[in-house]
Amino acid sequence: MKRFLLITLLACICLSLSGCDDVRTILGAVISNLTSDTPNNPEQGGGLLSGLSGEDAVVEGNTLRYGSHTYTVSGEIDYTSGQFKTPTAAVTFTNVPSDYAEFEAVYQNLLGKSVQGTAAMVPMAIELYARDASVGERCLHLLCNGPATVSEITGILKQKFVASRFSPENDSYIQRYLPAALLKGAVPSNAYTPAKPYTVEMSPSPNGVKAAPLTGGEVTYLYILAGGWDTYQRAVDIFLRDGDDHYKVFNCPSCYTQCKQIRGTWPGLE
Repeated sequence: MKRFLLITLLACICLSLSGCDDVRTILGAVISNLTSDTPNNPEQGGGLLSGLSGEDAVVEGNTLRYGSHTYTVSGEIDYTSGQFKTPTAAVTFTNVPSDYAEFEAVYQNLLGKSVQGTAAMVPMAIELYARDASVGERCLHLLCNGPATVSEITGILKQKFVASRFSPENDSYIQRYLPAALLKGAVPSNAYTPAKPYTVEMSPSPNGVKAAPLTGGEVTYLYILAGGWDTYQRAVDIFLRDGDDHYKVFNCPSCYTQCKQIRGTWPGLE
């Protein structure tokens, strides 16, 4: 609302200044900047790919290219291995999706077609929510199985990324670096700086795969393996509805619970 009022006021001033071309030009530039669709944290949102759409996504085997960004799926969630702390699958990517269009293209054309690909989009969606809540919420609605799951996630993320008027100075509960904590190589001691290309490593969960007759599908239980918590295994439950060919996130609360406090200054994600 404040932004709208400021834009309206500047527009009125601009229109009233007849003969003051330089002033009107400056004010027009300010208005244009205010109305542009920028993330809440533009310093964390480099590499924007403007003008691209889902049709620009090119899939070659297990890799999707979207402009200069690439996403690759490798391995499988192997329940026969008996390994619940060693990664059996991974998704690597050069950049967090720039916007909803890219997130949707990546989900629809590659990552949403596999259990591990869908799980790996959780930190991407969390990061986009931190940059722009409205964009991130759209991404979560695409990624998750229903509004209740989205509400549960965003209800916590609002508190994790935005300090309230009651928050103390340097509130340790606010953790902007939370999505980076889910990426390989990111630990408190290196200011949650992940290895590049970014990698989400995953392993099976002992819960395996179970039928979900009440919802008409099955749930696959797996872990994202990450170094930001005392327990490396971050549980993610992935749902596939009968007849669908794209997976959905059913549950993932351990991916957005409080991680260890950072040491140093977080550099952000590309």
